[in-house]
Amino acid sequence: MNIQIFGKAKCHDTKKAERFFKERNIKFQSIDLPSKGMSKRELESVLRGIGCTLLDLLDEKHPDAALVKYLLPDAQQERFLEDPSLFRTPIVRNGQKATLGEASAVWKQWIAEET
Repeated sequence: MNIQIFGKAKCHDTKKAERFFKERNIKFQSIDLPSKGMSKRELESVLRGIGCTLLDLLDEKHPDAALVKYLLPDAQQERFLEDPSLFRTPIVRNGQKATLGEASAVWKQWIAEET
């Protein structure tokens, strides 16, 4: 299992995801989105893994959320890569699979598939 948790330090759901994997002694890589960001390839992989659009990843509470919705798709992607605080968190990746938000049922399924 190769778990990556993209999140924000003050996000309750990000802490919940980290606790979920810690309690099960599963190693994970924690990535602070606001400081580290996400590469274009990582973003594309997440979108494929979740099976969603870029706007599904948008944190509706972000002050610029309304503005981002009116940008063209290429400009939206550029904006997300420039300002990673726009992402809804946590984004949890396991290889080519990914989840958005609290998804403990899916994470349990990943663990069951590994054993």
